Amino acid sequence: MPTYPSLKGLYRITYCLTYLASQPIHLICVDERSKNLFVLARYDEEIEIEIGPNGKAF
Repeated sequence: MPTYPSLKGLYRITYCLTYLASQPIHLICVDERSKNLFVLARYDEEIEIEIGPNGKAF
């Protein structure tokens, strides 16, 4: 289960990708081992973002 800070970070990232950069998001999932959120975006799936439990993207 994602933490509250990681969900806030996910919202911020997805808002920037879809509304500001007009990029599609193909996949959002949770890595069960590390509890990081993973986002795969852009038309050719070039953007890969991981969001840690503390809400920081890397």
